[in-house]
Amino acid sequence: MLIRQDFYFHLPDNLIAQQPASQRRASRLLVLDSQGDCQDQQFVDLLGFIQPNDLLVFNNTRVIPARLFGEKASGGKVELLIERIVDQQRVLCHIRASKSPKAGAKLKIEQAFEVEVLGRQGALFEVQFEPSKTPLEWLEIYGHMPLPPYIERADRPEDKERYQTVYSTRPGAVAAPTAGLHFDQAMLDAIQAKGAKLGFVTLHVGAGTFKPVQVDNIAEHIMHSEWIEVTPGLVEQVKQTRAKGGRVIAVGTTSVRCLETASKTGELQACSGETDIFITPGYEFKQVDVLLTNFHLPESTLIMLVSALAGYEQTMAAYRHAVEQQYRFFSYGDAMLVFKKTH
Repeated sequence: MLIRQDFYFHLPDNLIAQQPASQRRASRLLVLDSQGDCQDQQFVDLLGFIQPNDLLVFNNTRVIPARLFGEKASGGKVELLIERIVDQQRVLCHIRASKSPKAGAKLKIEQAFEVEVLGRQGALFEVQFEPSKTPLEWLEIYGHMPLPPYIERADRPEDKERYQTVYSTRPGAVAAPTAGLHFDQAMLDAIQAKGAKLGFVTLHVGAGTFKPVQVDNIAEHIMHSEWIEVTPGLVEQVKQTRAKGGRVIAVGTTSVRCLETASKTGELQACSGETDIFITPGYEFKQVDVLLTNFHLPESTLIMLVSALAGYEQTMAAYRHAVEQQYRFFSYGDAMLVFKKTH
């Protein structure tokens, strides 16, 4: 029985990437094969591991500039991180302030407009925006890119482009599906030129993705919920891939969670709604053969997911190797290609 501390590894601070590589494809790639062996490669070498008839499944969510700065009527500073847009006026968000605002409080944002706190829903605040624009329109003008907590700098104009995949089309995430940040259009074209196909799912990544597991017994961890969609078209693509003997390669843990949620009955079915699937060692994968992912936080739900696919010992050994070889970690870091462990 694995516990949370089993997924700890020592990560020197200097390996946490604070900015993206010079080009999207300029990162390194650690390949963890089905036998548990590691190979050090470059991201462009990914093409050599893709076969005709494979299907790469990407998450097409788009990061919204979800961070807003403002002040209370008292003049106290506040920071809002939008977690979810509810409708044309209301959002659910995290609010950071010296003292939590009460229902009815008005907050002045960027000296430009006001929002009203309506109340709380658990850890989140329900906030109403002025009706002259939708929340998304206000965010596009005044919002900042919500860089993860381990990137210790303010967002810059270039983050609006680099903390976003080139194929993002559906606004709603507050964190990027980071495995996709390595792809430029030329790389996507080259994959298709090899005879592989591209497919898309949607999972709007929430801030909960950075929430650490706090219980020792990982079975007791309450997973945060996120909105997903798997379309009938994607289901058909997977079916055709299987018929031709191709593999399903999930680009990012979010794509894994979409595919496996949509296969809860044992068969892949179109779906949309909430998922709180928590994949840990012992899980039997129904759809995913290979995973492309970035390196994840110690003791996080995501390193547990990788361990479920590649094997616990193999994954932790690969992470130790990555630290020794000075790979760059987390959102703006290097990538890892993980093959399902052969039993």
